Amino acid sequence: MNLTELEEKVREVVGKVIDPETGLSFAEMNMIRSVKEEEPGIVKVEFTPSSPFCPIAFKIAADIKREAMKVPGVKKALVYCRGHMMEKQINELTNRE
Repeated sequence: MNLTELEEKVREVVGKVIDPETGLSFAEMNMIRSVKEEEPGIVKVEFTPSSPFCPIAFKIAADIKREAMKVPGVKKALVYCRGHMMEKQINELTNRE
């Protein structure tokens, strides 16, 4: 599947975020599951934390959102955690306006 230019830029930027527990980037850890431009300027990023009980999943989601918003052309970033025991709460907190 070909990514749009914006999707590629967002994937690259959020992939460089470092996991404080391991010191590895999210790209190295394969944590970024998908980056999709839902509408022009609105990107949805899905990630899977290193464990279903990862204590810093809220921080990781916030870091991904912050970095995605820095990419020129991104008006809104929706970040969704997958495979975490608190994913519903993480997703609600991260994506509230």
